[in-house]
Amino acid sequence: MHKSGFVNIIGNPNVGKSTLMNALVGEKLSIITSKAQTTRHRIMGIVSGEEFQIVYSDTPGILKPAYKLQESMMKFVTGALTDADVLLYVTDTVEQGDRSAEVVERIAHSGIPTIVVINKIDLSTPAALDALVEKWHAALPEARIIPTSARERFNVEGLFETILELLPEGPAFYPKDTLTDKTLRFFASEIIREKILRNYDKEIPYCCEIEIDTYKEEPTIDRIAATIYVSRDSQKGIIIGHKGEKLKRVGRAAREEMEQFLGKKVFLELFVKVADDWRNNPRQLRRFGYEQE
Repeated sequence: MHKSGFVNIIGNPNVGKSTLMNALVGEKLSIITSKAQTTRHRIMGIVSGEEFQIVYSDTPGILKPAYKLQESMMKFVTGALTDADVLLYVTDTVEQGDRSAEVVERIAHSGIPTIVVINKIDLSTPAALDALVEKWHAALPEARIIPTSARERFNVEGLFETILELLPEGPAFYPKDTLTDKTLRFFASEIIREKILRNYDKEIPYCCEIEIDTYKEEPTIDRIAATIYVSRDSQKGIIIGHKGEKLKRVGRAAREEMEQFLGKKVFLELFVKVADDWRNNPRQLRRFGYEQE
């Protein structure tokens, strides 16, 4: 008997969805920072065994869109609510309020087997955790409730076993050696974006989008040229920094991580250009891979 299915990971920003997916897949496919809205696309990670294939899908955090880019990000979330064989709704022990009541309501009526993952239990007490388990049992009575710490890798194995149990029978969707549906170009751009999130403050990282201009694979080195697009002219100078120092730092950190990811040398060139208010421009959003109706 072979099992296979799509396991979609949804939840509010900063609850640890990307950390959890990376722990389940065993590879760093989703970028992780402490900033909200780190994930912009649906990123698939594929785990295969002799008798199973799980296609995980990490999605952007649930939010109320303030511009067209965020509308596109939320389409990835609503799509994940309709095409899942198993849903992982990730919450944690510290998030305040319930910004995702509407999504929880949709899950309750979806009929999709659901696991509520209470993440970051290393930051909680047994009594507080018991109260959270009760709360989620009341909100989603049909769901399995599984406490974990993705960062500490606590109970990730138990979560994996439950996912396997809930998967439907079926053939593999991808060749068994496939790790993701994304290209090397995509991962190169995500690594650069992560370094921008880590090196700049306030609004700057959210105004940036990365485009890989060229990606040449050679036997011993990959040669990559990428452009960082910003929304306004004033942001260009901030990204470049005094005498280009900030851009050099981002480039160095991105190159080092790419070399680790690819297992070979990388030559990376970075450019900075302005694409006026790209986050609200349907044509630019399509160009950057965000579908607009």
